[in-house]
Amino acid sequence: MNDRSLIGPRIRRFLLEYLVIERNLARNTQTGYRDTLVLLLPFLSKELKKSVDRFTIDDLSPACVRRVLQYIENERGCSGATRNLRLATIHSFATFIGMHNPEHVAWCAQMRVIPFRKTAKSSLSYLDKPEIDALLNTPDLRKPQGKRDYTLLLFLYNTGARVDEAVHLTIADITWGNSPAVRLVGKGSKVRWCPLWKRTADSLKSLTSGRTGEDAVFLNRLDRPLTRFGIYGLINRIVVQASKTLPSLAAKRISPHRIRHTCAVHLLRAGVDINTIRAWLGHVSLDTTNIYAEADLEMKAKALAHCDLPAPRDKQLWHSDPGLIGFLRAL
Repeated sequence: MNDRSLIGPRIRRFLLEYLVIERNLARNTQTGYRDTLVLLLPFLSKELKKSVDRFTIDDLSPACVRRVLQYIENERGCSGATRNLRLATIHSFATFIGMHNPEHVAWCAQMRVIPFRKTAKSSLSYLDKPEIDALLNTPDLRKPQGKRDYTLLLFLYNTGARVDEAVHLTIADITWGNSPAVRLVGKGSKVRWCPLWKRTADSLKSLTSGRTGEDAVFLNRLDRPLTRFGIYGLINRIVVQASKTLPSLAAKRISPHRIRHTCAVHLLRAGVDINTIRAWLGHVSLDTTNIYAEADLEMKAKALAHCDLPAPRDKQLWHSDPGLIGFLRAL
């Protein structure tokens, strides 16, 4: 068997070289691509009754990929969006093979034409000001855990940071002084700076007092950095408590990313221009940021009020005016 046809070495180069070095994708994106292949290969092994390490590129046929996608939707109960994410990984892997193995360009083209499933676009959701205030008022500031929870919520709302950015935030990333700011490392290792409210800076300074610059800002009870799942669990716990005083929170699925959306919408309502919000959130394209302008009903209502038509004036018919009638009859 020609070693150039084996798929194993290609997968290794795809994950360790192409995604990391050539495309510089975020770690979470790399993990998602890996998880797709972890799902794909055992399924094909069972279908073809063949060991994974003996797979060739031709074994990964378009027909096999379509059966995998059907399995993901029907048997695993995944949504169309998840199916499309898995297919995006396969498309990317096929592109990689076609770039480095010219003899498989035709195979690459066949894989690339497998279509994405058309799915309904989910609506953007965010919290209103009373709801975010209810969350911030929930932690007990007399306790160390409550103090940390409050600071984390305030930080996410102030900066619109992604959960991964909050996880990897260190004390050295924060600058104090008259204009406090924070350095955030986003997708693709892109760096941006966000200003901090005085209230946020004071809370962060109090939380990190006595620690070194290399330490993570947000720690768990064991003084280890909070994980992504730890932050999700923390927010869920606060939402449950806050919903007792504000029941509308119980009907919403609140996550760190929804707080990010809330930050963007509230900035927009405050009159901040859309390009500044793009830089604030670390979006590459302005099109991504425009969804907030489209989603905010309050901004739409204000725009509608500016172009509202004046109320119609009652017009009196000429033949109902006795003075005009009398004038005409006197001629």
